[in-house]
Amino acid sequence: MSAIISPCGQYRYLLKRHAESMSPTKSAALFVMLNPSTADATLDDPTIRRCRCFAKLWDCNGLAVANLYALRSTDPAALWSHPDPVGPDNDDYLRNFARECGDVVCAWGSNAKPERAAHVASILTDAGARLWCLGTTSDGSPRHPLYVRSDQRLVEWCPVEASRQRGDRARVHTHDLQESRF
Repeated sequence: MSAIISPCGQYRYLLKRHAESMSPTKSAALFVMLNPSTADATLDDPTIRRCRCFAKLWDCNGLAVANLYALRSTDPAALWSHPDPVGPDNDDYLRNFARECGDVVCAWGSNAKPERAAHVASILTDAGARLWCLGTTSDGSPRHPLYVRSDQRLVEWCPVEASRQRGDRARVHTHDLQESRF
C-alpha cells in the first residue's frame, strides 16, 4: 500500500494497493476518477474499497488510482473554489501511470469540467492507454464505481471531443474483458 502525496499534503497524485489474492501475471487496474478524498497510504475510503473489489473481479495484480484533479477534498464542489485543483504535477503523473498500466478505467462521473476531462483523455491516449469505463452517465461521462452494480461489465470508452458542442461527449463499445490487458 502506498500513496504519492505532495509535500504540502493538499494533493494526492497516486494511490496503490496490492492484494495477495490478485493475479501476479496481470497488470494493475488504473482508475482515473474525479478527485481524491480521504484515502492515503494506509486508509481506504468507500471508493477505494469498491475499486479493489473490481480489480479482484478482473483478476488484476493490484490497483492504482489517479484523478483528474489531485486536490484532496471530501467535497467535490470545493474544487471549483480552489486556485489550482489539478495540482502542479498531476498531468505528468497521469501520463506516466498510463504508460505503465496500458489499460485505464475512466471513472470520474459527470462533475468534471468537460475541458479537463477531454485534456486528461488526450493525455491518457497519447501515452498509449486504452480507455475503459463502468458504463456512462446520461451526458456520456464515465460512471463512478460507487454508482454502478458490483457486477458491472467493463466497456471500452471512446471520448469524442469534437462532439462536446452537441452534448454527445463519448461513444461506448462493449467488449469482452479478455480484450483488455487486465
